[in-house]
Amino acid sequence: MSEKNSNPFKNEEIITDEETQNQEDSENLSEEPSQQDSKDKLQEEYDKLNQQYIRLAADFENYRKRQAQEREALIKYGTESALTNLLEILDNFERGKKALENTDDVEKVKESFNLIHKQVFDTLTKLGLEEIKAVGEEFDPNFHEAVMQTPSEEHPENIVIAELQKGYKVGDKVIRPTMVNVATKG
Repeated sequence: MSEKNSNPFKNEEIITDEETQNQEDSENLSEEPSQQDSKDKLQEEYDKLNQQYIRLAADFENYRKRQAQEREALIKYGTESALTNLLEILDNFERGKKALENTDDVEKVKESFNLIHKQVFDTLTKLGLEEIKAVGEEFDPNFHEAVMQTPSEEHPENIVIAELQKGYKVGDKVIRPTMVNVATKG
């Protein structure tokens, strides 16, 4: 039998399994470089992002350390400034103490005491200290500490009628609440 007569596809070429495999291998070879390029690009992108992450982490760590140092310096030098202001008052106390050794005049003692008290209060005010108002104000647990309650007909309920110890704040932060006596219904 001849091949031409037995082949139903006369003009078509017959492809063997071996030829099919060779064709697929050549297609895979042509795809491999593009896959390799994609992998290389992904690796480059990964390396770039990783380096950015490492730099960002280092920058953040440096920022955190710098903030901690600035906070320490602020506290240190803020305290130093406050103490320097208070040293002036201490000097005045010492001068007053020496002056009182040789005086019997009560008025001079009162005057010296009042001057030093004013200097202390002015210095603390410059540092941000504020007195919390209490008498005549409505009781506020954020600023007042009620240590007494007194029934009263002359004052409305929950009004501070006496200040037992002054309270102070710096800005919005209460550093010591005012101890107060609060009116209740009589």
